[in-house]
Amino acid sequence: MPEKTQISRKGFGQVEPNHLSAQTNGQIYAQLPASTTFNILENGMFLKYDYAAGECNLTGKGEYMLVMNEIKLYDERQQGLKDYAMQKTDFMGGTMVPRLLRTEIGDIYTTNTFGANTSPASTVTGVSLEVGDLLKVNTATGYLTPATTADTGMIWQVGKVYTMPDGQPGVKIQRIS
Repeated sequence: MPEKTQISRKGFGQVEPNHLSAQTNGQIYAQLPASTTFNILENGMFLKYDYAAGECNLTGKGEYMLVMNEIKLYDERQQGLKDYAMQKTDFMGGTMVPRLLRTEIGDIYTTNTFGANTSPASTVTGVSLEVGDLLKVNTATGYLTPATTADTGMIWQVGKVYTMPDGQPGVKIQRIS
């Protein structure tokens, strides 16, 4: 049996969109502000597009959607994907309007976003994963967390233990339900 790989990261979460249907079917939502309870939104988190409440949050009705904001780096010689997260302090009035992608069964992407980070200089010890492991959205945090075969709803499966573009460990995952 293969040994599990520790998915730790320095900096903010990253997403490499391998095969995300939202990029072709247009199910990208970016018109509601994030709940004021969020100070940082990392790529790879999941939020709900709570249209009735007029905000993106963790508690609304509907399905969780993948946070995949446009990465804005101003010195690519000094910065990388790990240096970007949407931060309330960077926005006029602190109003963040995240871009959410609806995912479908079969969608595939690579990520290292397991657990919250507050700074590009900080390190997060995520989870230990191997091919075949299952993941679900932690409804309290919006981050992926290990799942069991008894869990229902949106489930992702590790298809490959991989690396992110900057060489940090990551996993390629596929939505299976």
